[in-house]
Amino acid sequence: MTDSASSAAPVLLTSGLDEAWLTELSGRAEQARGDLSASLTLAREVADRHPTPGVGGTAELWSALATLGAVDLGVARIVEPHLDAIGILTQAGVGIDPDATYGVFAAEGPGMRLEAAETGEGWRLSGQKPWCSLAGELSHALVTAWTAPDSRRLFSIPLAQVQVLDRPWPSRGLAEVPSGPIEMQRVTGDPVGDDGWYLRRPGFWWGGCGVAAVWFGGAVGLARSLRAAAGKREPDQVAQMLLGQVDVALHSARLALADAARRADGDDETPGEVVMGRTRLAVHDACELVLRSVGHGLGPAPLTQDEQHAKRVTDLEVYLRQCHAERDEAALGRSLVANLQVAW
Repeated sequence: MTDSASSAAPVLLTSGLDEAWLTELSGRAEQARGDLSASLTLAREVADRHPTPGVGGTAELWSALATLGAVDLGVARIVEPHLDAIGILTQAGVGIDPDATYGVFAAEGPGMRLEAAETGEGWRLSGQKPWCSLAGELSHALVTAWTAPDSRRLFSIPLAQVQVLDRPWPSRGLAEVPSGPIEMQRVTGDPVGDDGWYLRRPGFWWGGCGVAAVWFGGAVGLARSLRAAAGKREPDQVAQMLLGQVDVALHSARLALADAARRADGDDETPGEVVMGRTRLAVHDACELVLRSVGHGLGPAPLTQDEQHAKRVTDLEVYLRQCHAERDEAALGRSLVANLQVAW
């Protein structure tokens, strides 16, 4: 079911982007598929080429992430956090080791708490942190830790000092990106900003949209399989309807991302949390519709006989759960109540 020619095509959010580079990036992602070392090398190269989101070139940065996602969500899932970390460090004015590979571990979980204390020898971090993707493979991470009962700060840490807890990772989606917990005992941490800076910085909202760009790319990859199937035999009216549904959903998601990129790079008065909330939810809903329509259109064959297609489906289903669905809708509603000047 996979159309190799179309799967190599870049995903462009707007016109005027460097299509030659994005096409090359698509081929590089294909070569890195299933190869962690190659994916991390690609992450460093993409980070060297693309600017921090929100300072110009955001549409091309997110097009790069979408292009990676259209090829392989596992590769994109490895590259995206490194780019996010480089953007955060750049915004903070912190020096970056060009040979380092970064993760961003900011999630919280029940029964786990990472605390930071300032000592005469600097900051020391102790406790546990959940959802730490590739903690055993990366060199560094940006982690949030509690500095007070109700205050957190971001720290850069070397992962060589961290214990990766032995927990099963039975996930069928993104199986190559284990995201288990880690434990620290007085690990050295370098502050990145002051308390609360991680969430206050403008780039926080644009980082969230970057994740949505990867989701979008994954959905594009699935839609290309549906389109390729329509070219192999004459589609009936239902197949045509499903293809139309997918086209509208992807078009809407593309417009949402392009609009967010324009706002990120411009002098826009819309609060960043509103832009991110709208964008992530619009892309999330489009991806769920694509998953449903492609599943109905192609039936069980590619899920059971096409490894690449089956992987893309399960990868996207897991990746989309980074969106908190109805809770994110409620968060957007709260932002709108707090910013009633936002016009429709």
